[in-house]
This record gives sequence, C-alpha cells and structure tokens, in this order.
Amino acid sequence: MSESSAVLRDYNTAFAAEEKKKLVKSLRRFDMIFFTVCAIVGLDILGQVSGYGAETFTWILVLAIAFLVPYGLLTAELGTAFPQEGGPYEWMRLAWGRFAAGIGAILYWVTNPFWVGGSLCFIATEAWSNNIFSIGTGSFGDYAFKFIFIWISIGVAIVSLRYGKWIPNAGAFVRFAVLAFFSLTVIIYAIKHGVHGYGAGDFSPTKAVFIGLVPLLIFTYVGFELQSAAAEEMEDPQRDVPRSLTASGILSVIAYGVPIFGILLVIPVNKITGIGGFLDAVTATFGIYGGAQNFLVDLMTIGFIFALVTSGAVWMIGSDRVQAAAGYDGAFIPWFGVFSRRFGTPVRVNVMSGVASTIFMIAAVNLLKSKSQADTFTVVLYMAISTTLLSYLLIFPTVIKLRYSHPDVNRPYRVPGGNAGAWVCGIIATLWIALAAWVAIFPDTLERALGVGYGFVDSWGVTQARFEVFTLGTLGVVLAFGIVGYFFGAPVRNETDHRPLEAQPEVMP
Repeated sequence: MSESSAVLRDYNTAFAAEEKKKLVKSLRRFDMIFFTVCAIVGLDILGQVSGYGAETFTWILVLAIAFLVPYGLLTAELGTAFPQEGGPYEWMRLAWGRFAAGIGAILYWVTNPFWVGGSLCFIATEAWSNNIFSIGTGSFGDYAFKFIFIWISIGVAIVSLRYGKWIPNAGAFVRFAVLAFFSLTVIIYAIKHGVHGYGAGDFSPTKAVFIGLVPLLIFTYVGFELQSAAAEEMEDPQRDVPRSLTASGILSVIAYGVPIFGILLVIPVNKITGIGGFLDAVTATFGIYGGAQNFLVDLMTIGFIFALVTSGAVWMIGSDRVQAAAGYDGAFIPWFGVFSRRFGTPVRVNVMSGVASTIFMIAAVNLLKSKSQADTFTVVLYMAISTTLLSYLLIFPTVIKLRYSHPDVNRPYRVPGGNAGAWVCGIIATLWIALAAWVAIFPDTLERALGVGYGFVDSWGVTQARFEVFTLGTLGVVLAFGIVGYFFGAPVRNETDHRPLEAQPEVMP
C-alpha cells in the first residue's frame, strides 16, 4: 500500500490524542445493527405519521428508496473511509474546517436534549397517565416523571459502552416484541371485527400530505451515522459499518410500516393523535383478550415507555460523543472534550445534555402554555426536527467534498458510480433534508405557496408568532452557544499534535 493511501493527511490536537487513549473497542456488528435500529425506530412518531392516513405508506416506500438508499450509501462510505471517534464531526471538519464542524456538531447534539426533554418525555408521561395511573398535567408528579425519564436516559449514556450498549440492544428487542405482538393482535382483531377499508385512491400521493409528512418521515429515517460517533470503539468498522447499515435499514422500514398499517386499520384517521396514536390502537384492539386486556395494555405501555427511554439513550450515547469530539478538537469548550477514565464516556457532555433536557422540558411546559400536552408535544417535536435536519445540511455534502480533498484515503466501501455516484447521493439526500428543514421551521410558507389550505392555530394549537419565536429563538440561542464554544476552544486549536491520523488498512469487503 502506498503512503498516500495509508495516511490520512490531516492533523489532530494533542488533547484529542490523549483523550482517545481512554477508548475501548467493544462494538461488534451485532451491537451496531441493534444500536442503529434503536436510533432509527422511534415509537414516539408512529401516531403522528399515522394521522395522515393510508397515503403514509406511499411516502414511506418512496422515501425508503429516494432518501434512505442514497443516505445509507454515503454513510457507508464515510464511516469506513474515516472511522474516527465523533464520526460526523470529523467528516465535517475534514470537509469544511473546524468552525463549520463546530456549528454542525452543536446542532446535531442539541437535538437530543430537545427531543428527550421535549417530545419523548411528553409522550411517555401521557402514556403513563392514560394507561397506568394519572399524574396530572403540570403537577409535581408530572415534573417528577419527566425528570426521572430524562435522567435515566443520561445514566445509560454515562455507563461504559461495553455495558451500556446492552440497554439499546434490549430496547431494539423490546421494540420488535411490542410491534410483533401488536401486529398479531391486529390480525386477530381484524378476523373478529373487520377493519377500515381503503381504496386505491387513498394511497395516491397528494401535495398536502407530502408537505406535512416530509419532515416527520425524514426525521424517522435519520440515524445511520450515529454508530460512527463511536467509530474507534468498534471492533472492525470497515467490515461492519456497511453490513450493519443494510440490515438495520431493512429492519427499520419494516418496523415502521407494519405498526402504522395496524393503527390505520383499527382507528379512524380523524381520531388518531400524535401523542397517543399507537397506544390508542393497542387499547382498541386488545379488547379481544377479555379480562386480560388491562394487564396486557399496561405491559405494552411499560414496553412502549422503555423503548422511548432507549431511543433517547442511544442518541445521547452517539451525539454526546460528537460534541465531545468537537471539544477535544478545539471547536467547542475544551472542558467538555474530556472522557472519563473510569467509564470511557464523555460524562461532562452527558451531564450537560441532562441539564439542557431538563431546562427545555420546563420551558416547553411553561412557555408554550398550550391547552393540551398533545399540542405541546407537536411543537417541541418539530423543534427537535428542525435542529436535526439543519445539522445534516453540513454532513451529507461531505461525501462529495472529501472525494476531492482526500482522494488518496483508502475507501473500503465506495458509493457506486465513481464521483458521479457520490454527487448524486450527496445532492439527493441534501435536497430532501433542505426541504424538510424549511417545512419544519416555517410550516406555513410552503403550504401557502402551493395553495394548500392552512390554519396555523388549528394545526399547532399555538399562534404562528408564538411558534416562530419559540423555534427561531431557540435556534438563535443554540448558534450563539456554538460560536461562544468555538471561541473558548482556541487554546486547544493552537496546540496540534503533528502526528498524522492513521487511516485504516485496506480490508477486502
């Protein structure tokens, strides 16, 4: 092998080199598959997307091909060619420099405190209140439940990955168990009571549903790159990344399609709510079990909440490592770039995530002042969606840039079609993200431009002014935090370790 293909021509900071000594290889292909499934398959979104009716299936299939396939291909190349800890941050840094990578990292990271402290803990609280026992909105019990939910997710992220990985693995299995039992129940229910019928026209795509579903479905499908945040803790990333992405992608599409089909079969579309859709369908169908209904619904509710906890935990595990990589590389406050010698995890970022989640949860409850948890859930969900999607605008095009800036780096897996293939996948994935991000941040503009009838308060439960102040104000605070963090990283940036990063040796696929 030539020197040019063996050495990644880039330089790391001395701080980064020191912190990476604390990493322990513990992720196998099995772990990576279920880690990614746990990241992608979020049960919290099932009710929200089901509310768009049978047409949801059309867009699930369209986006599986038009978005998920190019996304998976470009992630497989990046994850095998540049298998450094903090994956997405490293790709952005190599392509655009530290400042842009630092902004991308803060957007990628902050999504998860928003998501865990917003939509996840809200839907978990609603599930517990409706099916186990009521704790009341805005009560001490409400705040306590949400607080415990958040900090369990953080605790899982803090634990050493060699042990902590089993929680997301268990979360993936619980997902499959919950969804499989629900699907079986729907079949039995359909045999006994019949189901809602759908004609071919119900599946025909419309622009109104397309606009509403794009940010939701794109949000549900992202997560392929998350495992690369722990790239230097993988046993063999060059072999395992492409194969794990293929398996997890197929499983994820099935895991979304089957339960959504079940929800639509048993609940009229106009009665599906974003916050309760899945468990409403569970309650409706489990009547076939007679006296065992309440026990089984309670059991499914606990499994549902556990799946939500593990969704938050797995994203914290990955995104916190991305933010820590920015810290030890000088693109964020260096204090947050430290990994624990005991756990091998970025405990300081983990705790920062927990604090941010808690603050956001309190702000969402008090500042939005919506009349229902369902309205609040929808608003905070779209807040999380917007920050997520904005970060991908910097991540996806890196596959194109790095083909030209680092052409000699060995790529065990390449997007098919040479540089043209990289351009096609990078552009398609980025355009989908750009469209979804615009709709998530300004949900009325595209609808109005296309002549779709739209009532903001009816759709969101809050005024447009309140929504935009909350969304844009939060984004402004996040960007300011990232810029301040970059300023404080200057001392680390000025002390580089001039040993080149070693690229992985060539491995036969």
